[in-house]
Parts: sequence; C-alpha cells; structure tokens
Amino acid sequence: MKLADRLALARGEAIVESVTHHSLHPDDEREVVEAQGTAETAEGPDLSAEETGTAAPTPARTVSSPETARAASPVMPDALAGLKRRVKDELMIRIGSRGSDPSLSEDDLKAFAREQLADIVKAEQVPMSTEERDRLIRQISDDVLGYGPLQSLLEDDTVTEIMVNGPDQVFIEQKGKVTLSGSTFTSEEQLRNVIERIVTQVGRRIDESSPLVDARLPDGSRVNAVIPPLAVNGSSLTIRKFAADPLKVDDLIRFGSITPQMAELLQACVEAHLNILVAGGTGTGKTTMLNVMSSFIPHGERIVTIEDAVELQLQQEHVVRLESRPANIEGKGEISIRDLLKNSLRMRPDRIVVGECRGGEALDMLQAMNTGHDGSLSTIHANSPRDVISRLETLVLMAGMDLPLKAVREQIASAIDVVVQLSRLRDGSRRVTHVTEIQGMEGETVTLQDAFLFDYSAGVDPRTGRFLGKTVTTGVRPKFVDKFEDYGIRLSPSVFTPPAGR
Repeated sequence: MKLADRLALARGEAIVESVTHHSLHPDDEREVVEAQGTAETAEGPDLSAEETGTAAPTPARTVSSPETARAASPVMPDALAGLKRRVKDELMIRIGSRGSDPSLSEDDLKAFAREQLADIVKAEQVPMSTEERDRLIRQISDDVLGYGPLQSLLEDDTVTEIMVNGPDQVFIEQKGKVTLSGSTFTSEEQLRNVIERIVTQVGRRIDESSPLVDARLPDGSRVNAVIPPLAVNGSSLTIRKFAADPLKVDDLIRFGSITPQMAELLQACVEAHLNILVAGGTGTGKTTMLNVMSSFIPHGERIVTIEDAVELQLQQEHVVRLESRPANIEGKGEISIRDLLKNSLRMRPDRIVVGECRGGEALDMLQAMNTGHDGSLSTIHANSPRDVISRLETLVLMAGMDLPLKAVREQIASAIDVVVQLSRLRDGSRRVTHVTEIQGMEGETVTLQDAFLFDYSAGVDPRTGRFLGKTVTTGVRPKFVDKFEDYGIRLSPSVFTPPAGR
C-alpha cells in the first residue's frame, strides 16, 4: 500500500476510533459501522476496485461533531512522524561520508543536504500543501544539521535564554520574562542527540561517567547540560544566548541600564587602569557589562582573557583567549582557571580579563592586581558591593591558603578599585544599581563609598510595571578621580552633579 493510501486510511481510522468513544445517536452508530467497513475494505490488499471490476464504494459520511474533529487530529502527527523518520534515514544515507569530509565546508554540506531533502520529500508523493512541505523540510533539516526544535528559538533574536527541562518542557526568556514555549522534543533520544552535537563541537564530552558539561555554541552562546542519572526528569539543557552583534555602551544607555554620566565615568576608570569587578546575580548581565567595559581598553594594549567557556567578544586586535579544560575520562589533563591565570603572568599582559571568579583563582587574581597588572577586569556573583568583599574573602580561603582574615581584606582593599553592581529588577530589566569605590581599610573593615546609586523612590509605572527610576550620582567625588589626571583624562562637570531635588 502506498504511503498516501496509508495516510488516508489513518484519517479514516482516527475518525472511527474517536467516535466509538462517545455516546451516539442510532443513525450515527449505523454510519460508524459503514465507516468501519469502508476502512477494512480499503485495507485489504486484494479488494481494489480495479481488480474486482466493481465500482469503488462511496465513502461513508462520518459524524462531524466538534468532539470527533478534535479527537481525529492526534493520529496525524504519528503518521507524519513515520514520514519524518523515513525521510531523515534516507537523507543520512545520501549524505554518507560527506558529513565527515574536512574539505567540504559547513555551508556546502547544508546546501547539499537541503537539495537532497527536497528530492526525497518530492519522491514520497505525499499530498501536502507547499507550506506543509516547507515546514517538513525545515524540521528535518534542523534535526539533521541544526539543533532540532531549538533551532527556531536560537534564530529568534527576541529570545535571550532557553531552558530545557526534559523533552516535554522548553522554557524561554523574552524581555526579561520566562514563559513556556510551544517547542518540544519527540523523545529523550532526540534531546540527547542535540546535546551531543553541541558538546562535541567544542571538544567536550557528556556521558554517564561525566553527566554534566559546560560548552558553547559557535556564536559564543553559553551552554550547560546535565543528563541522567543526575537529571531525574530527563536531560536538562540551558542556553544563554549572545547577540551576533555585541551590545555597545550606546545600547545600554538606550535600554536604561546605565546613564551617559555613568558611562563616561566607567570609560575613564578603564582607561586609567583601575581594577574593576562587575558583580551581580545570575542573569543580571555581568558578561554583557564586561564586554562593554572591555571595549574601552585602548587598542594598542595586549589583553589576555581567561574563561571556563569562551564567551567574551572583545573587539581589540591584540587579544589572547585562554579556556580551561576539564579532566579526561581517566581523570587527568585538567587545566583550571588558576593554572591559566598563573601562566598568563608570564605572557606579558597589559590587561588580564577573567570571565568569572568562582574559586581559589580569586587569590591569584588579587596578587596579580597587586603586582603591577593594573586595569584588570573580572566578574563575581554577589548581591551588593558589601557582599563582594565577603564573597572574595570566602573565595580566597578556598585557595587553601591559611591566611589571617585581616591580611585577606588588606589584599582586597589594595587590589580592587571599583565595584559595578548589577541587578535584575522585578520588571525584568537589568540595571546598574551601584558604582562603588573601595577606599581602603579602617581598622579591620574595608571601607566603601558609593558614587552612583539606583533611585527606587521614583516608583513604578502603573501601566507597564516598569521602574521609573534611574541610577544617579550621590554627589560624592571618588578618590580615584585624582588618578585620572595622570592619564590626561578629564570628566565633564555634570558627572558628579546630583539631579535637582536631591
């Protein structure tokens, strides 16, 4: 039986099966019996109208209740799923060894695959509209060459984060709000295939012996994957998307994340070789802010970046990018952030940019900042500038050095000049809420002085729910401004002028 006939039969069976589960009028029951007889006749291989010499039976009129129509639809995706499997298998056969041919570029491979895919679908001779055919080709192309159901989400510029909680749940973040998307995976196997495709591109592995991994997409988007047995409800996949065109300082001003006065101050801080920490919680935009601030680094300087997974998108020419490496299957060969940070000191860097301090490397970073490597940048997880100090203390102690707490605090006060604190407000917006100077020590306490603070007193727009306030100067002139004169940097008088009414 042809595929088209099987699909038609599937439609008839769906209607019959769905109707028999409902209470019917006697006339409707008679129509169901006739429909069943028609379906059985169509299924028999030796009872076609041409072979028996009889006229083809008139299709029975089926019950057209809304309940029947709704119940009939779920069977069709099963038939289409079978079609997808056959077309996909045939495509893999035709691609063959081309998939591993190093002389064939990815674009050429995709063009060949799409051409073959169109021929295979056409050869199936399944009655479909042009729109349905294009959708089928796109879905199979995404499965074979892309990231399956996630491909359309990755191509959507409004989606900033994708969170997969097993094959049946895909959440997305748009405009700071998390919602359930309409995309799902057909099975756990399809989800695992997508994860495998992502991690193998960057030379990582994921299996039962190593069931979690950090990786990245070719565009730099951050990926974290966890598979069973650690992920109980099915494999988990989290993708933090990065824009193909990195955000610039003008974009952050337009979004309201920072003000022009704050941008002028931060640019001066970077050009004056101050050591800066960007702090905030998860998803507050620390990496984006680090990218923007690194754009202020003069192009003639040598920059060494150190990250777990390469995410920074520096635009300068003289950049060395280093990436840590996990242990192999034998538990050997690990290269940590600490190892890279120590090695970077021998690479004659003008700037060291650490993607994130989350362990003992905090001690090495502080030592580097205190031994002539000024102008270094990094990010850290903390909820306030005061928490940054406590967090650094904890991270330094994680290095295994038995240092007195006062000595650690003195290192912090001497090394760090500025803390830029970001927060994700409840309206979904990401704002810089503090620009804080670390002034030094008083007794055993690290002293802080805010230069900019977010103004919550402006309230919330009752119509949109968006915060109306912005980050404004406190009117206090930081001590580090005196260092600007050594570099010939002059700030506008308005930078530290508080707004009217304050």
